[in-house]
Amino acid sequence: MSLIDRREIFQAVKALRKGQGFTLAEVQQLDAAIDRALANVTPQFAQPPPTGRQVGQRGIDLMHQFEGCQLEAYPDPGSKDGNPWTIGYGSTGPGIAKGVRWTQAQADARFAEDLAKFAARVDALIGDAPTDQSQFEALVSLAYNIGLDALKKSTVLRKHKAGDHAGAAAAFHAWRMNDGKVMKGLVRRRAAEAQLYLADD
Repeated sequence: MSLIDRREIFQAVKALRKGQGFTLAEVQQLDAAIDRALANVTPQFAQPPPTGRQVGQRGIDLMHQFEGCQLEAYPDPGSKDGNPWTIGYGSTGPGIAKGVRWTQAQADARFAEDLAKFAARVDALIGDAPTDQSQFEALVSLAYNIGLDALKKSTVLRKHKAGDHAGAAAAFHAWRMNDGKVMKGLVRRRAAEAQLYLADD
């Protein structure tokens, strides 16, 4: 799956329109056009993570379990202002706003695209630190939820790269709050990710 960033496409089109925003219908048309283009990308042009690390079905199942899949955009239930609006398997970004609807195929395609992007970038952050499949999948799941910048600065990543796997697993639990409030869903997710991180392959 291509690693394109849809935000760049929307920003480029907006610039050509001299800053004029998009209507809901236009957002949906652009998304549909991007999906059609992605469907025509042949596998040899996909860019796997540098070391070949990829998320397997176990990691995908964990992410699907906690992200869920909604085909109509909804506000973030844990934030005070409702941002970011979210759709599919936790997808956010330009073009995702109140009233936007996707098909299941759109949600699946976007998740595959985002997963490939996160896997490649988490792989780069890990570098040459010894990392087994379970650890990699847990780290990608965490990054998908908290963001790549947050993972980059996290105690989880620092301890993992130092080889302190017990410390890294314990540090997952620090990421259980949203807008200063502990979220039960995040408590459960962090526990599942920490368990996966420590699993024997």
